[in-house]
Amino acid sequence: MEQTPTALFTSYEQDFRHILAGIKEKLEATGHGEQRKAVLRKVEIELDEADDIVSALEVEIQGIPQSIKSQYASRLKQAKADLTQFKKLAKDVHAQQSRADLLRKGGGTSDDPYGERSDRERLLAGSQILEDGSRRLRDTQRIALEAEDQGADILRTLRGQRETIEGARDTLQRADTNIDRASGTINKMIRQMYKQRVILSAMTAFIILLVITILYFKLVR
Repeated sequence: MEQTPTALFTSYEQDFRHILAGIKEKLEATGHGEQRKAVLRKVEIELDEADDIVSALEVEIQGIPQSIKSQYASRLKQAKADLTQFKKLAKDVHAQQSRADLLRKGGGTSDDPYGERSDRERLLAGSQILEDGSRRLRDTQRIALEAEDQGADILRTLRGQRETIEGARDTLQRADTNIDRASGTINKMIRQMYKQRVILSAMTAFIILLVITILYFKLVR
């Protein structure tokens, strides 16, 4: 039989509360070493499961009728707040465990010459780290200076290219001006040629007409 959205919501919510109870029990338990780390890894897995359930609750609440939806929305809001609180608690426990592991690893003292690391060894390690940091800083400064020199060379090259482009542009502008002048001169010559052609045509027509008139008078009279 198909369950209603409210029934599914309640079922998911019960699973969620059960998981949170298990997480709380694990976080409050005592332990150390690999056993404690295994418990914390289990907590991370269960927190992911709880996160998935909250996503399922967000889906199911969409199908709940508006008349009762507000109370389920409040329960969903509370579930999200509880999950956030447990995530923060788990993070704090992880941090405490990490600090405890570091303290155990660095627990050698001057009274224990056979400890994992003596004070002298830690001092030498610190000096080595400082020296490595200084060397990296010098390398970084050298790379920065080289990059600055390369940048200056690039700027000089770009400046020369810009001057060349500007010179070529000026040359093109002068050539364009000369072409315009030449075009104007050619247009004037063409107009003059047409004008002379019209005059020549008119003179030819006049001469032909004059010859015809003379022939007419001579032949007819």
